[in-house]
Amino acid sequence: MQFADVKTNIAFRKIFGNEQHKEILIGLLNAVLDLQGDKRIKDINLKNPWQAPDLPLLKETILDIKAVDHRGVTFIVEMQVKDNPCFDKRALYYTAKAYTAQINKGDDYPKLNQVIFIGILDFNSFEGDSYLTRHLILNKETLQQELRDFEFNFIELRKFNKQEAELESIVEKWVYFIKNAGNLTIIPKSAEKIPELKAAYAQAAMNTWSREELEVYEYWQIRDTADRYGMEEKFEKGRIEGKLEGKLEIALKMKQKGMTIADIMEITGLSREEIAGLAP
Repeated sequence: MQFADVKTNIAFRKIFGNEQHKEILIGLLNAVLDLQGDKRIKDINLKNPWQAPDLPLLKETILDIKAVDHRGVTFIVEMQVKDNPCFDKRALYYTAKAYTAQINKGDDYPKLNQVIFIGILDFNSFEGDSYLTRHLILNKETLQQELRDFEFNFIELRKFNKQEAELESIVEKWVYFIKNAGNLTIIPKSAEKIPELKAAYAQAAMNTWSREELEVYEYWQIRDTADRYGMEEKFEKGRIEGKLEGKLEIALKMKQKGMTIADIMEITGLSREEIAGLAP
């Protein structure tokens, strides 16, 4: 059995943004945020990850996963492979955008609910050895969290080096899955007693993927590799000169299946105009 590399764009969205298997995202959120008792997430609604700007000049954002739970709390989950020195600002921007988008002009501020950001990074970003860090807004004098609506959590995969036999907590088993699934051939025993995690492995099993999904997955693997080695410009030139027709064909199939233009843009690298011009 071959599993997809969960860190790639299409695999991450297929597994954690799956409307038919919302229990997978719920399991991840409950584990990473250590939610207990009545704070545990019971249900969640997946949202369109494209956040349109209020004004044409403002930057649009395309998130990996955006969801709202039964209490109205918004969760943003981002997988970031390339080391980006401005990722902290990007996290702040995404969170602020999701927060302000909850109300319209004239609405009361009490309608605003908490936004929790989870960034999963395939590079080191913060000082210290902890692979999971939580960042809150605290009162400098009392260290009390009096401004509660923003919360940031970061998982730095390169700081997580446990082998399967060493896994103890549920969150460790989830992080192990995200980091190592692409190198495994069987579902590890550590996942057997966690239904949501076992379902995640099942979604990552590539023998269940469609031909179109496999083609897009291969495309993103090549693109990510080119990006890491500073060859993205050459890759894009080759795509434009020799692979554009194939990407248009894939985009058309995605469009026919009802995928949003924003998602198709993110997955294929095509422009909004190129996708909009495709026959439905």
